[in-house]
Amino acid sequence: MNQQQQGNIFLFLAFSLAGTSVIAARLVSDRLGSFTITALSLLLGLLILVPLYGARLIPAIRQMKLADWKMVILQAFFGIFLFRALLLGGLNLTSAGEAGLLTGAAPAITALLAWLVLRERLTAGIAAGTTFTVAGIFLIQGVANFGGGLLSASHLAGNLLVLAAAASESTFNMLSRLGNRSGNTDSGLDPVVQTTLVTIAAFVFSVVPAWIERPISSLSSLGLTGWLALAWYGWIVTALAFICWYAGIKRSSAYTAAAFSGMMPLTSMVLSFFLLNEHVGYGQTAGGLAVIIGMWLIGRRPENSVAQTI
Repeated sequence: MNQQQQGNIFLFLAFSLAGTSVIAARLVSDRLGSFTITALSLLLGLLILVPLYGARLIPAIRQMKLADWKMVILQAFFGIFLFRALLLGGLNLTSAGEAGLLTGAAPAITALLAWLVLRERLTAGIAAGTTFTVAGIFLIQGVANFGGGLLSASHLAGNLLVLAAAASESTFNMLSRLGNRSGNTDSGLDPVVQTTLVTIAAFVFSVVPAWIERPISSLSSLGLTGWLALAWYGWIVTALAFICWYAGIKRSSAYTAAAFSGMMPLTSMVLSFFLLNEHVGYGQTAGGLAVIIGMWLIGRRPENSVAQTI
């Protein structure tokens, strides 16, 4: 098995596991506050990461520059803290299946931000992928929901929160590109060490908001299913999925990673149907397929796409 094949397997696992985050969060979002879920899942993840990689932290921290700390903080805030807070808030108002599908808008939002803010080249393939993604979002929102008309105001608000979560992830991606363009982020940090540091920073962001939610009484009544969901969110989604992601991206291109990101909304939709018994209408199915096609188009290698600048 060559490096590319290994990378494909790691990326497949990373995004498939990431797709389960919506299901795990849905099982506890009606019992715990968004920040409480975020803080506890990160704490559980650190209980795995720190014992395994703690010995590498001190040497790495001593070598870190100011630019490295900025990127760790930005990744923690936009990529984990804000993303999870918005996603969990949206899950209180929308279905897990739709939330998972709408997270698939992140590649399209990233492409638009790169074009508008960073003035990066917008190819016909990226433009087509973005169009498919936008069309898919409208279908999921109910504009063309063949199963029963427009969404309620609260349901629409939930979907908008999930889209804001996708935009938060895209904002981090844009900032990372901006940092790489300026040449300030060549840190040489071990990827797993960086994952541990980012998780610590995101946990620090979450502690005070979680405490304000007064979670003690809610935690005392949390059943076995809730604790298992939190453990899965922390150990599998936070720790294992990140490790698979870094192992895969070391062996693959960014375009390959973007293409495999379609596994996240697909996994969420399938698991929502089978595990949560959520109804998936024609509009949601068509919209989900459009989002996945859009991600595939955006993730294609430039040499395989139409060499036309929009």
